[in-house]
Amino acid sequence: MIKFGTGGWRAVIGDEFTKENLQILARAMCDKMKSEKVADEGIVIGYDRRFLSKEAMQWMACVFAKEGIESFLVNKAAPTPLLMYYVQVHSMHYGMMVTASHNPAIYNGVKVFTFGGRDADEEQTADIEDFISNVTDIPVEAMDYEEGVKAGIIHEIYPLNDYIDAVLASVDVDKIKQAHLKVAVDPMYGVSETSLKTILLTMRCDVETIHDRHDTLFGGKLPAPNESTLRDLRAHVLNYNFDIGIATDGDADRIGIIDDKGNFLHPNDILVLLYYYLVKYKGFKGDCVRNICTTHLLDNIAKAFGFNCYEVPVGFKHISAKMSMTDAIIGGESSGGMAVKGHIRGKDGIYAAALIVEMLAVTGMKLSDIIESIKKEYGAMAFVERDYRFSKEKKEEIVKRILTDKELPDIPFESTRISYLDGLKIYFADGGWISVRFSGTEPLLRIFTEMKEQADAEKLCAIFESFLELQ
Repeated sequence: MIKFGTGGWRAVIGDEFTKENLQILARAMCDKMKSEKVADEGIVIGYDRRFLSKEAMQWMACVFAKEGIESFLVNKAAPTPLLMYYVQVHSMHYGMMVTASHNPAIYNGVKVFTFGGRDADEEQTADIEDFISNVTDIPVEAMDYEEGVKAGIIHEIYPLNDYIDAVLASVDVDKIKQAHLKVAVDPMYGVSETSLKTILLTMRCDVETIHDRHDTLFGGKLPAPNESTLRDLRAHVLNYNFDIGIATDGDADRIGIIDDKGNFLHPNDILVLLYYYLVKYKGFKGDCVRNICTTHLLDNIAKAFGFNCYEVPVGFKHISAKMSMTDAIIGGESSGGMAVKGHIRGKDGIYAAALIVEMLAVTGMKLSDIIESIKKEYGAMAFVERDYRFSKEKKEEIVKRILTDKELPDIPFESTRISYLDGLKIYFADGGWISVRFSGTEPLLRIFTEMKEQADAEKLCAIFESFLELQ
């Protein structure tokens, strides 16, 4: 029942996300660590603010304790990037985070991190699933939690200050202090409030926070920073004349931005801004990485500076792996996750926010003016994304038609290439493209398209909706 998708294992609470399954996963990790002879170094585990997250962390720790493996538990709800940072700086082979990231509130899950603080790749997750299949003694034996703490095999830690110091050391704090920026923050009822607010206040920003209380239902909204969920942040920025509004998803590995004019900046725009800033202003030299559903404007900027942009399948494990392979300075995805060379090797919405604030201070420009000048110089594109739910039978039909039989609708645009790297992607002669793929974290079919004209992007989506008989 435990299967890893593009963002770890995620399941509905009380259905597949159960104490029994969590302890099966923990036992599988114990067996894997012992087989690799890395059990002696222990494992770090953290949790977010979702329902049962803390209990899930403790249930797994009890299994590690029974198997004689030390676990280091972050004893307060924490950002996912903190866990990745801890794995990296302590040279640990494994870490785990209880979170379902930006999924709806009925979900929870577990992310696994590997040596260097990276998301577990497909080879690693397949290996974990093999170990899971070999767990036959169910229910799994576990030690009592308090007994494990008293025995010194379960440790409660809180390494947030070290992570915050690392972020502050990576940006120009003095320059930001001089800018006196007004920043509105929306943690979306998630885990970034303490760390992000501490960082911004240390840099002498004027900070106000909304939606900072603990709410396992995330205010009745999806804990994903998109245009529809950030309306309150937009209103706050406009009503009180903030320079920027910053939001993070439920576990703080993704970022959302509202600019000084109240415009929602799509994650594509944020990724473009950061790459442009790193190369032009911070003197970074190197390539970039994006997934198949992310803006090709990034390619134009890379080419203009003499660098390459590499395309990979969806799933941040592919981005971090390609960044390591090519020594790229940034990698990101259209859902809001991005990583920068020299920090952790995974998504970090908090660090990305600090860099964006630094960019405002260093350039002395309004955020709206920066993005407008970039699009004017490198070519603006219209980006459209659509999500569709489906039945099991409908999924089988779509898979057969577009991936097995490779059927295509009549498209009134000249295509140059068709790829099946991850679902279907068609590239057009004018630089546009369309991608059709199934989500790896939710039961959704997703269509992404980017064209020079908004009408053409909408038209392409409509063509595939009709062709696949989507509702």
